Amino acid sequence: MLTPLIAELALGSTPVRMAWLVILWVPIYGAGVLLIRELVVRLGRGWPSILLLAAAYELVEDGIGLQALTSSHLYNAAEWGLRVFGINAPYWEANVIYHAIFTVAIPITLTNLLFPTHRGRPYLGRPGTVVAGVVALIGVGVLRLSVPVSEDPGYQAPLPFVLGSILAVVALGVIALAVVPRVRPIPNPLRFPSRAWLFGGAGLGVLVFFVLTFPMFGSRQPAFTHGPVVLLPMVAAAALVAAGYITLRRMSASPAWTERHTLAVIAGALIAHSMGGLVVMAHTTIDRVGLIAIIAITGLATWLLNRRLRHREHTPENIPAVTRTP
Repeated sequence: MLTPLIAELALGSTPVRMAWLVILWVPIYGAGVLLIRELVVRLGRGWPSILLLAAAYELVEDGIGLQALTSSHLYNAAEWGLRVFGINAPYWEANVIYHAIFTVAIPITLTNLLFPTHRGRPYLGRPGTVVAGVVALIGVGVLRLSVPVSEDPGYQAPLPFVLGSILAVVALGVIALAVVPRVRPIPNPLRFPSRAWLFGGAGLGVLVFFVLTFPMFGSRQPAFTHGPVVLLPMVAAAALVAAGYITLRRMSASPAWTERHTLAVIAGALIAHSMGGLVVMAHTTIDRVGLIAIIAITGLATWLLNRRLRHREHTPENIPAVTRTP
């Protein structure tokens, strides 16, 4: 349930005035991410595998379901700039990073924090995992028959692109689940700052990501670029995300890292991501007021969870480490 609430409603891509649509997104978001989590846990993989499967998820959603990666009309994304073999490269980068963080990684981690005794264990049996996969496929169909039909009527992605997307999804799945090594200790952990600095750093990083990858303030391309110059913010965004990932992985490998440090990073990212939605996605007063309310609710919810985690620190239980496995 966290996945469409965070990735759609809390961003504003599904406006608050149309919040009921979240129900339609539960199959692809909820079952899709649940499937990713189950496969990775069952095969003993870790976050690199999750992020590779998140890239596969983005291809399924935006490439096959929405067909936004090749469309000339959907979401006005065709104006974003550079196309590579007909694929909208800036749109793809923005969404593959966004989904990896806000659709996949944060909901999985929050669920770990809420239900720590289940961390590192499968939630489902094998039949349940198969059902999750079937529901996710149904979700792709729901997406295909709802958004493009109304927003981009008559458009059909080229068959070579669809087939290529399917092959890419299979290849990413094989690499993530069969090639990427199993969970290993991370050498040379980094020292890390206070939770307040982690909160602020995560928020600032997300806001910079939005500036680099989404058009805003009347711009038609990310970072107010024109034509192929859009490559500059694309490279900068990729470098930002790679540096952030490596830094977080090494900091969280420290024995002194706690669940509350993880929550500080998540809280900063979530609040900043809704602030970005105010600029990028909100077009009416109701939408803006709704996102401001969501920011307040996010702040309250993370504060309450922080209190719960603090209590847990003083009453230790036999709980697996939060950052070692999904």
